[in-house]
Amino acid sequence: MAAPEPDPRPGPTSGPTSDSEPGTGPDTDADAGSDSDAPPGPEPLTVPSMSAGPDFGLRPWEMSDLPLVREAAQDPYIPLITTIPARYSDKAAEAFVRRQWDRAATGHGYPFAIVRSRDRRPVGAIGLWLRDLPEGRASIGYWMVASGRGQGVTRAALRTVTHWALHDLRVPRLQLFIEPWNTASAHIAEDVGFRREGLLRGWQQVGDERRDMAVYGLLNSDGPVDGRAVTED
Repeated sequence: MAAPEPDPRPGPTSGPTSDSEPGTGPDTDADAGSDSDAPPGPEPLTVPSMSAGPDFGLRPWEMSDLPLVREAAQDPYIPLITTIPARYSDKAAEAFVRRQWDRAATGHGYPFAIVRSRDRRPVGAIGLWLRDLPEGRASIGYWMVASGRGQGVTRAALRTVTHWALHDLRVPRLQLFIEPWNTASAHIAEDVGFRREGLLRGWQQVGDERRDMAVYGLLNSDGPVDGRAVTED
């Protein structure tokens, strides 16, 4: 699993495992000036549906995906690095799905559910996050529930989003953040074309501690991705 970017939400105490809805809390910008003085915000994004090979697909989150949230909540690791609720309830799961919709609506990124083609069952999630796009880079995060592992799902999803981001969206640089112990996720990233670039000490809060993250990068100007030129038409 590659660590997802934390959900954008207000307040200094907000963090990657908070379950509060975006936009809640005190209005701290009430005296910051008129709307005409503020720079325009990101444009809303439309999350597309895409094939990830013959066996899997990517699509926007749906409220019917609550069983996926339930399974992810039971995983010992996923709630530590995402906003999946550690204690499942329908209310918390619905709030999680709405947060994914909000992230696209506010222009912060493209959240996808990963779906198995043969039975349309969702088995994981992947997101392309655009917070740093003005600086020419974007990040990808993904996770997979136990029932979806060992089937090539993660590799197919990462390859699809990577090629789409570099080829169609023309993002100059993509990056992933992976804990050093997670060799399976590292091998998948390297298979798709990402290169390990270094170790970021204490980079991310995971549960009750700050942990190191290895950073992996891929440039639009690098070599082929999945046997094809990155910028081919």
